[in-house]
Amino acid sequence: MRQVLLAIDEVSLPMRKNVCLHLSKPVVRPEPVLTPGAPGSADDLAAHFYGTVLHDAGRYRMWYYACHRGKNPDWPADKMQQVARLPQWLIGMQEGFEVYQGPLCYAESEDGITWHKPALGQVLFKGSRDNNALDLPHTIVSGAAVIRDDDDADDARRYKMIYQYFPDQTEPPIKAYGALPSIACAVSADGIQWSVTSMPFVDQFVEHCSFFRHQGHYIVHSQTFPGAAWSGVYTEGGAAGGRTGVAHSSTEFDDWPDLWELSFALPEPADPAARGKDHCYDQVHLGIGATSLGNVCVGLYGLWHNQPFGEDFDKIACDLGLVVSNDGIRFREPGATPGRVFIDRTESPVTAATGRSDNTILCQGNGILNVGDETLIYHGRWRNVGQKAEEIVAHYYAEVALATLPRDRWGCLALNPGTETGTVVSTPLQLPAGGGQLRVNGDGVTSMAVDLLDEHLRPIDGFTDGRIEGADGIACPVRWPEHRLAGLGGQTIRVRLRMSRTREASPRLFALYLE
Repeated sequence: MRQVLLAIDEVSLPMRKNVCLHLSKPVVRPEPVLTPGAPGSADDLAAHFYGTVLHDAGRYRMWYYACHRGKNPDWPADKMQQVARLPQWLIGMQEGFEVYQGPLCYAESEDGITWHKPALGQVLFKGSRDNNALDLPHTIVSGAAVIRDDDDADDARRYKMIYQYFPDQTEPPIKAYGALPSIACAVSADGIQWSVTSMPFVDQFVEHCSFFRHQGHYIVHSQTFPGAAWSGVYTEGGAAGGRTGVAHSSTEFDDWPDLWELSFALPEPADPAARGKDHCYDQVHLGIGATSLGNVCVGLYGLWHNQPFGEDFDKIACDLGLVVSNDGIRFREPGATPGRVFIDRTESPVTAATGRSDNTILCQGNGILNVGDETLIYHGRWRNVGQKAEEIVAHYYAEVALATLPRDRWGCLALNPGTETGTVVSTPLQLPAGGGQLRVNGDGVTSMAVDLLDEHLRPIDGFTDGRIEGADGIACPVRWPEHRLAGLGGQTIRVRLRMSRTREASPRLFALYLE
């Protein structure tokens, strides 16, 4: 298995001298890559990236959720029943100003930038099947979190999806769905035709952000609201708190333990009384949108700048923060600055409505992927027009955006100012039987040298002063003149990388790869 040791991961690269972390800044494409459709389409109000992008068999595939104006008169009876009454918790669902959340939709692209919405023919929507909507048993849905699971021997379960559903709008609620929005599990052979296999947390509020597989576990990240009676979560001492990231995990996709784990939260005010009933401080929106690189996970969270609920809702904005994890559950921010912005809403602003200056809400999901020499960061941005129904139906809007980095270059370790040399040492690593290959993702690699150490930090004979071949790049091989890693196959080692400042270069280490 390839092991990725990122500069932002102080667990994988824990020992350091005379070096410091510099976080990168992604390049944001100003124009959206996916926008709402024409009037009357299933996504004519919003194309929300509470969704997924995969690079699959040479093409890009996207699953997202739509919002549309006006009820679809062609819903069959069982789906029409789910929107028989207007749920009070859905913004914009007021008589005369009907805005509907869902269905889930699908798009494809050859380059990841220009997207096509294929006619799937699955859903009769306002008189036509010429649309890209997915047929699912729930009407009001969101959060299309999809993975391709090549470890499953059953081709019919090759693709797996977690999506959020809202229960039937009946009184009393139908027991099978409960009264609270939660998540459903679905499988597919092709990512197009889906079958629901389970609804693991009926009548428990779960608003998820991402779904991925890491170290043999299926993991779903979501947000909760500590102190709300329906959340089952409280902060220290039983106090209420702001939006908080939690995770559910399971080794079986169709069978989830009825438990949660704390994933990530921003600091609560020290004085519980200072939190106030409106929780007007920065919080974690939606939880963590992450991807697994095998031994480490990188993710984004919504840095939600909260305001009092109600008339001040339109003042809320949301940026994206960067987090990292080794177990896929507990995430932490790299560096020492809580709440640091990674993608600022002013760097990735939503398309503005004419004559308006609405705040932007950035949203993360299953949107981080490596393709070739690039790391792609798909994210959503929507206009916060407030909670008045007439404003929503007239101006609400959401689109999908893209930011990029050179592959795995989330941040680097570089020499401290005023120092001439520095050192980075890895956590203990077990070499595969064949030894493998060590590579460096860095700049100024001619000013670096690599040593292998044993578990007690003693140099291993023949494996000092390794040289990094080639020019700067994302996968520069390390060589020792007379030895190969195969000679250390099966042993536990540490990697020590030494940097020197020279006239030609100031070295920067982004990642080490053992493959």
